[in-house]
Amino acid sequence: MNRTSRISRARTTMTVLAGAGVAAGLLATTIAPASADKDTTDRGPKPTVVLVHGAFADSTSWNGVIDKLRHDGYPVVAVANPLRSLSGDSAYLKDVLAGIDGPVVLAGHSYGGSVISNAATGNKNVKALVYLAAFLPEKGESAGDLSGRFPGSTLAQALRPVPVTNADGSPGTDLYIQSDKFRQQFAADVPRNKTDLMTVTQRPVTEAALGEGAAEPAWKTIPSWVLVATQDRNIPAAAQEWMARRAGAHTTEVRSSHAVSVSQPGKVTGVIEDAARSVR
Repeated sequence: MNRTSRISRARTTMTVLAGAGVAAGLLATTIAPASADKDTTDRGPKPTVVLVHGAFADSTSWNGVIDKLRHDGYPVVAVANPLRSLSGDSAYLKDVLAGIDGPVVLAGHSYGGSVISNAATGNKNVKALVYLAAFLPEKGESAGDLSGRFPGSTLAQALRPVPVTNADGSPGTDLYIQSDKFRQQFAADVPRNKTDLMTVTQRPVTEAALGEGAAEPAWKTIPSWVLVATQDRNIPAAAQEWMARRAGAHTTEVRSSHAVSVSQPGKVTGVIEDAARSVR
């Protein structure tokens, strides 16, 4: 066999082997997603996670949590809580929930815990409740009652009341955290450049909302998860732990300020996903 023939045969052999390798690669690529799709189908769709912020915050306080949940494939809705009255805020959230198809994991921070407790009662789509440095009120209890039941809250001394006129024309009071006290009171473990923005964009809550008694709570019939922020200066950790025990909730602790969704988004996401896995 001459040199030219040997080279030609070697090239032919390499071409065949390369073609076989590409075919095998394409076959593997085709098979893997089919297997993944079957696994996804078997598990079914993930529940929608609905996030409800509390007083002195807005929906952007969930940004770090939203990024992680979406990365993990969860549909997410961050609700703009009006912070006007517990009954009114709860009714608004009920309307939002009515527009969501399929199972829901409902998470609330701070006063948002009172709102989700009211709004989820009787809603068969809400499969799990998650309370993050939040209130779990019994019927008739208010956020103000619960925050003062145990020592440790310094919120009252940090508040700035502002007179307002309610929608019905009656006088009311909006509550803000004083600018020079906001970081220490609300978010001591969050970088100052971020708390400077949070201070300016804080959403006020009405005094009436914090004083309004809760309706029949959903945590009596829906499984609940609680994340206790041990360095919280708004809701003492002892109050959070007591409410969690009373509700029979799955409880986790984290060393965090009240702004736990901002300072500990990974921990918050972990608790929410623990709850979500229970309903899939």
